[in-house]
Amino acid sequence: MKKFFGTDGIRGVAGQSPLDPATIYAVGLALAHHLGDTPRILIGQDTRESSNWIAATLTAGLTAGGATVESAGVITTPAVALLTRAHGFSAGVVISASHNPWQDNGIKLFGPDGYKLPDSTEMAIEDEILRRLEFSSNLEPRTLNLEPLVNESDRAEYVRFLLEAVPDLSLDGRSLVVDCANGAASSVAPEVFAALNANGGGKVILTHVSPNGRNINENCGALHPKVVAAEVVAQGASMGITFDGDADRALFADEHGQVVNGDAVLLLAARDLAARGLLTNFTVVATTMSNMGLEAALNRSGIKMLRAPVGDKYVLEEMLATGAALGGEQSGHILFTGRSTTGDGLLTALLLLDIVHRSGKTLAQLTADLKTFPQVIVNVRVREKRPLETIPAVVAAIAAAELALADSGRVVIRYSGTEALARVMIEAESDALMQQHSEAIANAIRSELGV
Repeated sequence: MKKFFGTDGIRGVAGQSPLDPATIYAVGLALAHHLGDTPRILIGQDTRESSNWIAATLTAGLTAGGATVESAGVITTPAVALLTRAHGFSAGVVISASHNPWQDNGIKLFGPDGYKLPDSTEMAIEDEILRRLEFSSNLEPRTLNLEPLVNESDRAEYVRFLLEAVPDLSLDGRSLVVDCANGAASSVAPEVFAALNANGGGKVILTHVSPNGRNINENCGALHPKVVAAEVVAQGASMGITFDGDADRALFADEHGQVVNGDAVLLLAARDLAARGLLTNFTVVATTMSNMGLEAALNRSGIKMLRAPVGDKYVLEEMLATGAALGGEQSGHILFTGRSTTGDGLLTALLLLDIVHRSGKTLAQLTADLKTFPQVIVNVRVREKRPLETIPAVVAAIAAAELALADSGRVVIRYSGTEALARVMIEAESDALMQQHSEAIANAIRSELGV
C-alpha cells in the first residue's frame, strides 16, 4: 500500500508530513533521479498561500537532483498536463489540493505524455522518497526562495487551446454565472469567457475570482454547487458553471437553479458523440459512484456504461483499455480522449456550452429525461484506513443493507483517496431504507474508526 500517494497525487495539511519541507525536498530529489539525466520539469500551482513555498521547496529538490525547472505560475491542472506534453517536458507538477480547504495542499505528477503517472511509477518514486528520508540526516533545503521565473506565455497558450476546441461557439445571447472557486480558474476563466462573450453577445457574471490564499473553495466552487445554482436564479441567468480549486472538474446549474452533475454531463456528451458517430463502441466509462439512473438513460439510447474505481486516472485507464471515447465521474471530472489527457473543467464547460448551442435547447430541457435514483453519501472522518472487510460490525451492516435492497439499490463503501474519510454511498428506490442503512453503516464505521 502506498504511504504518500493517493488517488490524485500526494495530499495533506501543508507543513505536516507528507507535506513538510524535508519530504517535499525528497520528492524533488526522487522525481529528478527517476527521470534520468538533466530532466526538464514544468510546475504550476493553485492559489493557496502555501503553494509558493511548496513550489520553491520542490524546485530546490529538483534542481539539487539535476533538473531544470520552469514555472507556469498560477494555472489549472489540465493546463500543466497540456503544456508538459506540448513542449516535451520530462514531467509536469501541480501544487494543489483540488477541492480541499486552504490549509491542505498537494503534489500531482504528470508524465511527458501528459497523463497522470501509473500506480507502479508512483510506488517506485515513493520507495526512493522513503529511502532518502531514512538515510539522509539533512534533507532540509537551504534555499526556500528558489523560485523559477514564470513563463507568462504558458497561460496564453492554454487559453488558445480552449478557444480553438470550440471555434464556432456562441453564447446566443445567454447569460452565464461562472464560479471560479477563488482558485486556479481565476487566472484563466475571465479571459476565456470574455472572448466567448465577444463572439456571442451574451452576458458573463464572474464570481469568486478574488483569491487571497485562504478563500479557495470556501463556500464556493464545485464543492458547493448550490451556490452557483442560487446565483443563476438571483441573476435570471441561463446557466451556471462552477469549478473546483485546480479546475480539473466542473459542475453546472440549469436555468431553474437545479444542479447538473457529472452524470448528466456524461449523458449529454454521450448522446451528442453518438449522434455524430464519434462514440467508440457506443460505450461510456463511469465510476462506482455514478447513479443507476445514468446507466438506465444511457441504455435507452443504446449506450453501454462500464464502471471503474473512483478517480479520474482509473476512469482513463479503463477508457484506454476499452477504446472508449468518453468517461468521467459524478463529481465533474469528464474525459474526452483525443482532446485532453486528464479532466479539464474549462474544456468540459465549453464543450457542454457547444452542445447546448447546437441543440437550440436549454440545459434543463436536455437533461429532463435523466431520472436518478435517490442517493445519499455520508462522509465519516476516520483516524486510520483499516480494511473495512476486517471489521465485523461494518461487514454485518453492509450485508444487512445489501440484503434489504436486493436488486432495487446499490451499496458502495470506500475510503477517500485524498482525505481521511470513509464514504458511505447508498442508492435505493426507498428513501427510508436508504437513510436507515447509510446511517447504520456510517455508525458502525464511526464506532471503530471515528475521530
